[in-house]
Amino acid sequence: MPQKDGKRGQGAAPGDEVGQKFHCDNCQANVTDGVRISCNECAEFDLCTTCFSRGIELGSHKNDHSYRVVTRHRFPIFTEDWSADEELLLIDGLRQFGMGNWKDAAENVGTKTKEECEQHYLDVFVGSDSWPLPAMDREFENKVARPTNDKRSRSATPGKVKVLSSQPSNHEIVGYMPGRLEFEFEHENEADQVVKDMVITEDDTAEELDLKQIVLRIYNGKLDRRLYRKSFIFDRDLLEYRKNQAAEKRRPKDERDLLNKVKVFARMQTREDFDQFSMGMLNEHALRQRIKQLQEWRRNGITTLEDGAQYEVERSQRLSRRATTQRDSVHLLERLQKIVASRTIRDSASEAAAQKQNSRKPASIVDIESADGIELLSGPEKDLCSRLRLFPRPYLAAKEVLLAEYARVGCLKRRQACELVKIDSTKARWIYDFFVETGWIKPPVREDGDAAAVSIDGPMPVYLAALDTREQPVVKSEF
Repeated sequence: MPQKDGKRGQGAAPGDEVGQKFHCDNCQANVTDGVRISCNECAEFDLCTTCFSRGIELGSHKNDHSYRVVTRHRFPIFTEDWSADEELLLIDGLRQFGMGNWKDAAENVGTKTKEECEQHYLDVFVGSDSWPLPAMDREFENKVARPTNDKRSRSATPGKVKVLSSQPSNHEIVGYMPGRLEFEFEHENEADQVVKDMVITEDDTAEELDLKQIVLRIYNGKLDRRLYRKSFIFDRDLLEYRKNQAAEKRRPKDERDLLNKVKVFARMQTREDFDQFSMGMLNEHALRQRIKQLQEWRRNGITTLEDGAQYEVERSQRLSRRATTQRDSVHLLERLQKIVASRTIRDSASEAAAQKQNSRKPASIVDIESADGIELLSGPEKDLCSRLRLFPRPYLAAKEVLLAEYARVGCLKRRQACELVKIDSTKARWIYDFFVETGWIKPPVREDGDAAAVSIDGPMPVYLAALDTREQPVVKSEF
């Protein structure tokens, strides 16, 4: 079974290690540098010669499956320093990781750097007269490919943690894939949809060929614009986002604002011209600030640089004290506003409660002329029932109870009347006073021999005073 690791197999000579290793699926022996038996019917199933001679059967593999004998291909086929195995591993790596991903392709080869892989592909394949095929008629006297002598780039580069895949989520710039030098969404990303299904055949008419050529020219123009934008991003190092952001944060705010304004001219200039233009703008800005400072010194009577430096120190101290004072004032003002707001809320609540208590809507007087039992009442009793909002039947029941108790006992107190009558205590007291006023009931005698005074002619309570028929509307009774 092929395995990819960074260690050399047992028995391999220095310089012969490759990125892809082969081990026996039964005994796990390293068969990368020796002869191995590969099954034609089982995917990626290899056996060493010892296990093959014993007829090992493992999993779905049977000993009667067809097989092939595989050995190391160390001879050169295109160049003297590249073996046939390395050529196969290079092509396999480019097919697996993508064209242009030289780093992963070099790791798949194992014995070459990404620069060597890129240069070898350009020389052998791209530079071939029979492109896309390399020159197949070359012959070499050496039977084994000569290893590359320059190992400085591989030995000097420390081992790094390899990114598992060149995906937009694995890098600093979201959407950028550095292994492919591409973006997840390119400029005019939908341009490929127009030509992906286009086919030029011999049966096409002249008009159809002209139309397809026009479409291809438009598509090539979009590709040129896409390439220009990518080249602009790579040339200006815009992908180094954190580095650029850190450098920008070190500048003062006025310089950052100025640089952001002049960025629109970057597309019309080269990198060197734009850097020179930006530095010129910053120098001009610094000179303007310095002139403004000197003019301020002159207005304040300062004529030497030492006095100017002292003035700036004292000015910064004054600004600091002023800022502190303003901050304290703001805090004090906030506290006062909170106190005033809380007091206002408390006073408003008190006023609302008092207004609610004093502005109770008075109850209206009930018209009982059509109520049941009205013919049994006298004129004063009708007026009393109307003012107390009491219908005749409940009044007659209370009258019967009070007069019966008075006839039985001979005297009746107001408190006893309120207990006997099952109505509102205020209405019961007014009925009791009315009976005393009319002489139907006599109040209990005091110790000094005088009867208790009745205050029915005195001022009424607030809620009963509102029952005055001269001020209130009359509500018709439903009875």
